[in-house]
Amino acid sequence: MWKTIRIGLLLLLLGAVAVHEWLDRVQTQSWREPLWVGIYPLNADGTATAQQYIDALSVKDFAPIESFFAREAHRYGVTLDEPVHIELYPQGEALPPALDPGSGPIGVAWWSLKLRWFAWRVAEVPGRVPARIRLFVLYHDPATLSTVPDSHGLQKGLVGVVHAFAVAGMAGANDIVIAHELLHTVGASDKYDLATGAPLYPAGYAEPDRKPRYPQAEAEIMAGRRALSAQQFDMPPGLASVVVGPGTAREIRWTRR
Repeated sequence: MWKTIRIGLLLLLLGAVAVHEWLDRVQTQSWREPLWVGIYPLNADGTATAQQYIDALSVKDFAPIESFFAREAHRYGVTLDEPVHIELYPQGEALPPALDPGSGPIGVAWWSLKLRWFAWRVAEVPGRVPARIRLFVLYHDPATLSTVPDSHGLQKGLVGVVHAFAVAGMAGANDIVIAHELLHTVGASDKYDLATGAPLYPAGYAEPDRKPRYPQAEAEIMAGRRALSAQQFDMPPGLASVVVGPGTAREIRWTRR
């Protein structure tokens, strides 16, 4: 009897989680009201350089991301003036759990649960409106490493981890990564080759019908890079040179076509 009760309670819990995740997906893809996004800055390496960069941050530094979403949403007929609203929350002390690059499906699932638990514990700030989507941005001193770890955005849990360089010259590139991971949380998929980083044709090209095809002047946001030739690609300097392609717009319900 007790075994049956335990199984029943577990099924109810799993059902409640499934319903909650479904409601999250519906609400974040409705685009009827601004999507409230919280940026939680973190000092990834404990350096003074990263700390100075974080201390100088203001919510205005993320205005290009809001402008990017407004510009691209309006191209697809979304009438909301401000599809994405960004707020800067206080710097946290604890770092989110790291994902081992070699993790298999079970390891990734376990990391996802730990990340969502981490976000639930640390993201609420007394006196501040809770963010709908929580992005933990880990700033690194570029003197300590040449490339940052991979960033991740999860639709389940509406949470993301972004690794960024703590230097003003990389702010535009950081904005691209933040926007990319934010779009993962609302259902967008990657549009680049996971082995090489090359944009996938045609979904990862801003202008797949361009003649000549190369060089592409802009990048598709979920590809992250623009193709200069069939073998060369780079990250543009900022979101002014990035677009949301039709495939991504369809995934996040900006369009049904």
